[in-house]
Amino acid sequence: MKISRYSILLVALSLLVTVSTFAQEELWIQLNAEVLMLYQEGRYSEAAKVAEEALKVAEKTYGPEHPRVATSLNNLGALYKDQGNYDEAALFYNRALEIREKVLGKDHPRVATTLHNLGLLYYSQGRYAEAESLYKRALTIDKKALGKNDPDLARDLSSLARLYETQGRYAEAETFYGRALKIHEKAFGKGHPLVGADLSSLAGLYETQGRYVEAEPLYRRSLNIFEKALGKDHPDVAKTLENMARLYKKIGKQEEAANLEERARKIHLPKSGT
Repeated sequence: MKISRYSILLVALSLLVTVSTFAQEELWIQLNAEVLMLYQEGRYSEAAKVAEEALKVAEKTYGPEHPRVATSLNNLGALYKDQGNYDEAALFYNRALEIREKVLGKDHPRVATTLHNLGLLYYSQGRYAEAESLYKRALTIDKKALGKNDPDLARDLSSLARLYETQGRYAEAETFYGRALKIHEKAFGKGHPLVGADLSSLAGLYETQGRYVEAEPLYRRSLNIFEKALGKDHPDVAKTLENMARLYKKIGKQEEAANLEERARKIHLPKSGT
């Protein structure tokens, strides 16, 4: 059977395109890994520059309406939000939302993630009614798509609880914190850091209401979880120690409060060799 030179050329060009696309995909993945590393180190401005490069790679490789473009936009939204650039963050989040709704459908979990992130942005701006609406939309999507015991559902519940606590809607906040706690315990076990965070949130809610007797054991459980799961020098341990110290001052346990504050202070001190 004869194979024309033209056919061979087409195959060769196809292979070149495939190799080029694969290289661009690898570059996009590497850039996103770098963004995550910089973000975790608190180097937000540097992370944003790398994220912008990742966005350009995604748009060039996949076109302007691909899910990976939406991922890059979502990352930029988070970075600008954490730097206090709320208007820019909103633009990126809304572009990501538009792409995900169009490409994945309005009931997809990634749409819920973008709605939730946009809700966090509005919460940071004090736009509570808008934040609540977005959180509830995300909650509805996640419950339908993932089921009532998925950790993403707990994320939505926790954010709603925090919003309600801020608004003084304490009964609703307690209900939602409690639901998030049960989901995390079932999904990850009672010693997981997310469970510790839920317990700390509930303790803080009780403290705000003057329910000190109920708050103290929850802070203690949270502290125990963080120490075992994260190590005794972790920032989350220091934060919980500070929360407990504040509580002890309110109930007249000044010596215990001072001891906890000293432990937290030592955690915050720069470590030798760093």
